[in-house]
Amino acid sequence: MTDDRFPDATVHFGVFLQGVNHTTIWSDATSGSQIDFETFRRVAATAERGLFDAFFLGDGQRLREQDGKILDLDIAGRPDSITQLAALAGLTRHIGLVATQNITYNEPADLARKLAGLDLLSGGRAGWNAVTTDNAWTGANFRRGGFADHAQRYERAGAFVETARAIWDSWSDSAIASSSHGSDWLIPGSVRTVERDDQHFQVSITPTLPRSPQGHPVIFQAGDSSDGRDFAAAHAEVIFSRHGTHVDQALEFADDIRARLRAAGRPEDDIKILPGTQIVLAEKESEVPEKVRWVLENQVTGPTALSLVGQIWGKDLSDRDPDGPLPAEDPVSKPISETRGTPRHGRDPIEIARDWRELAEAKNLSLRQVAIETSQRSGFAGTPGQVADELTRWVRRGASDGFNISPYLVPTGLDEIVDWLIPELQERHSYRTEYTGSTLREHLGLRAPLTRRVTAPDVDMGARRTGKGPSSSAN
Repeated sequence: MTDDRFPDATVHFGVFLQGVNHTTIWSDATSGSQIDFETFRRVAATAERGLFDAFFLGDGQRLREQDGKILDLDIAGRPDSITQLAALAGLTRHIGLVATQNITYNEPADLARKLAGLDLLSGGRAGWNAVTTDNAWTGANFRRGGFADHAQRYERAGAFVETARAIWDSWSDSAIASSSHGSDWLIPGSVRTVERDDQHFQVSITPTLPRSPQGHPVIFQAGDSSDGRDFAAAHAEVIFSRHGTHVDQALEFADDIRARLRAAGRPEDDIKILPGTQIVLAEKESEVPEKVRWVLENQVTGPTALSLVGQIWGKDLSDRDPDGPLPAEDPVSKPISETRGTPRHGRDPIEIARDWRELAEAKNLSLRQVAIETSQRSGFAGTPGQVADELTRWVRRGASDGFNISPYLVPTGLDEIVDWLIPELQERHSYRTEYTGSTLREHLGLRAPLTRRVTAPDVDMGARRTGKGPSSSAN
């Protein structure tokens, strides 16, 4: 008896290069520069050889700080995502190119044009991970501190995406003359001006680019809160979730998204769910524990452990011995410095310290060992066959549609996945054997963009609204 809800489902893969993180083992001899274009070219080429759906870039507009200092223990360098992906578009043929771009500190007319340019020049392979933030260190770049509360950020995000889609939909499908015998290259009246004037944006723009073969960039989203999930149900086409380790949690998340999609009037399979995950492979089962231990110990070095624990204790612990005990004193009673996002999901640091001390006493752990033991990590470990079985189980139970893999080594971290794991998945008929389309939307098996789902030709879908909001007028 099987619990497969989708017995013919196949695994989709993306590769995620995070930018700011402490999980990439940059100290290994095989690691490449995080700002050298060759690093990104090689990862993208390996992913395309492995028939991945997408090459996915994180983004950070400011180096992270802790205790008033640059946190140089992290992989922190990151050239602009759209610039990198535009360069990669000319060196790849199939793989999707997804840029994380911040809604909070951008404007829709400018960002929509950049994404449309990437989408057009890549032949319809662009995606946009639309993220919001309220962190003060990024806001400082723009002479702001934190920017708006949680609900207001998503309200603005919805207006931003609506405006971007209106811009992308402003050219009719038949805007460009089909023959050089025509009197004009651009058919008169085929481009509409997009206007918006409300509390969020004041926009009046006649867009400069036609649509790509996939209609417009695929919208990714990564929020996990209730507001984030509602935003996804209303606007997103792919979710990059954090539920990439425990199948029951992933299934609960996926079912919740399906319910929200139905409530929003969309088909329940209208969003693809790709959890972020890490995969550790060993050729023999007996080698797996040692490989996992090697990865963890190299991700959480002594200085990194002191940084992680210092984040909870609210003080600089860099003069402590990472192989000694946890601090005897309690954490300081002040907000924890957010150097990698909200620490420990906002838990009270006194409570965390109590739990960690109990763990250290029960298992006789040092400070660094506690940091490793409690590290928020996700992923799969095993032989290629074992991991292939587990990933196949996930997609056929409906827990996810695939995975966005963060390699722990860059640029070599995908080699074992492509050479060992993918053949095992193909043997199980749970992974493609060739690309059958040319656009990112086709790779993911997505429908047409939400604003393009009508049968009447050349209808202004998404740009025209009554009252406040995006509107359009003929040129």
